Amino acid sequence: MIPASSKPVSAQVLDAAIAWQLSLDSANPVEREEFAKWHAAHEEHARAWRQLGMLDQRFSVASGPARAALLQSRASVRRRVRKLGNGLASIVAVIGLALFAGERYVPLDYWLADQRTATGEQRTLRLSDGTVINLNTHSAVDVRFDEKQRRVILQDGEILVETGHGDARPFIVETREGRLRALGTRFLVKREEQGTRLSVLKSAVAAHPQSSADEQILQEGQQVLMRSHGLDPIAALNLGADAWTRGMLVVDNARLEDLVHELGRYRRGHLGVAPEVADLRITGSFPLNDTDLALSALLPTLPVQIEQHTAWWVTVAKADAKP
Repeated sequence: MIPASSKPVSAQVLDAAIAWQLSLDSANPVEREEFAKWHAAHEEHARAWRQLGMLDQRFSVASGPARAALLQSRASVRRRVRKLGNGLASIVAVIGLALFAGERYVPLDYWLADQRTATGEQRTLRLSDGTVINLNTHSAVDVRFDEKQRRVILQDGEILVETGHGDARPFIVETREGRLRALGTRFLVKREEQGTRLSVLKSAVAAHPQSSADEQILQEGQQVLMRSHGLDPIAALNLGADAWTRGMLVVDNARLEDLVHELGRYRRGHLGVAPEVADLRITGSFPLNDTDLALSALLPTLPVQIEQHTAWWVTVAKADAKP
């Protein structure tokens, strides 16, 4: 059994803990009081703070550059590790990143991937066979082409794949849950907490869960959640499933909590929603390159308000009653 103090915490909560650690040395009394409220608000907050403290202690024996790397953003950490070279500081930094990543559902493979995007970043890759891959926010892939197959390993996040033509080798997208074989197609693959979501935009894709002997073909307009032991029931494709490639999030009668969670993937820090408004429904289009603007678009439609305690801690809450 995993000790409670060692259980993983979400990336957003750990991001918030890092932000508090960076700001507390120069914090005023009001900010320290806000930190105390944040720390006491949820057991996960306290657990993230303890884990960050333990990781900081592990770095206390390292040289200055390695320890400083811990306290920088994820993108800066990657740049620092590459610059540290082959010395002790580099070894400690890599070990620290492994621990750091393991505590927040982000695999070390993300940091070591061939191609990756930071939070809020998107990127387009053109592979040697003519395939085009769009990486969504905080995504990572490895590309492994050989004479027998074209294989892309999705380590984290979400990708849109448009396969190149004229290459006889099978094109495979692999995740922890299994393999997806393209059948001349355009499709989305997204890593989720429960498994891998496949959404077929054009043509078809064959899905083969890791622990299953069976392969099932999904057609255009279908989606499915693939788990390592099998596939969930096939469903119709979500409206605007690929809208993120155009910088937009499109939802149709979605729960507010689900919308806020999705917007949170595109910004650093914690973006939460109060339980009393979590089940409100919303339909619309929201910009992903300006999540503050997206949040403000909720105000004319829903009885909510945006509570921003710090730049790293924002909550969508129930609107105050008018006098």
